[in-house]
Amino acid sequence: MKPAVGLIGLGLMGRPMAANLLKKGFELTVWNRTASRAEPLLALGARLAATPRVAAQAAEVLITIVSDPPAVEQVLWGEEGALAGLRAGSVLVDSSTVSPDLARRTAAACAEYGIEYLDAPVTGGTWGAEKGELVMMVGGPAATLARVEPIFGAVAKRWFHVGPHGAGQTVKLAMNLLLAIEVDALAEALALANAGGIAGERVIEVMQSSMARAPVLDVKAPMLLEHNYAPSFPLRLMHKDLRLALELAKELNVALPAGEAVRDVYGSVLEAAREDLDYAAVGRFWEKPKS
Repeated sequence: MKPAVGLIGLGLMGRPMAANLLKKGFELTVWNRTASRAEPLLALGARLAATPRVAAQAAEVLITIVSDPPAVEQVLWGEEGALAGLRAGSVLVDSSTVSPDLARRTAAACAEYGIEYLDAPVTGGTWGAEKGELVMMVGGPAATLARVEPIFGAVAKRWFHVGPHGAGQTVKLAMNLLLAIEVDALAEALALANAGGIAGERVIEVMQSSMARAPVLDVKAPMLLEHNYAPSFPLRLMHKDLRLALELAKELNVALPAGEAVRDVYGSVLEAAREDLDYAAVGRFWEKPKS
């Protein structure tokens, strides 16, 4: 019998994940700060909880996927928070991207309630979430992972057990650091070629046949060429992840000079933005002359 699942956070990733759980036949209770985002899921059979605590009470496995560490802390420990609603023996899976330290603190809090915990951030963009083809990086006990693998199979194509609590977040931050640098590097390469009178399309054509090709650039190159930055992975979240990665690097005494430079470029674009943008909008940094 399939376990009852709760899901907190119906953003760009959470809502398609919820839809895939419903399509796979899981009993699902959802909660979101803006309740109207749940309406398409209710039509598919989901139940809407009034609070995070109520969502947790209905779940044998609760998934949280919210924007940042303060949001995680609010839905878990805030007024009507989920931790107080989870039953002993249940599992909490946090698929948000937060700090490894917060993951370990959450694991310790769960242990006090007799709750199992995994940090399992995801990657794959909105298209991966919609297709049920996300990739998950999992920190925590292997036995707990084995319990929830049928649920992961409804939303992801692969998951990797990378170590103890906090390890999933460490790998996710390292990976997003790389993705942010790669997309910024492509934007810089296009800016250089354009300044030399070469159309960006020619650069991409060569790149696709060279060792410079990377799957993330396949996705982001058309956005850069068309100056179309509708968010698949929002700039504000990538900037947050870069900040978390640099904070972790400081704790671990690891120098990340490229990461610091890229964080500043993304921050400049974010500060100037007037709408929610994809992180490919880093290309805007070179779209107008600098004073």
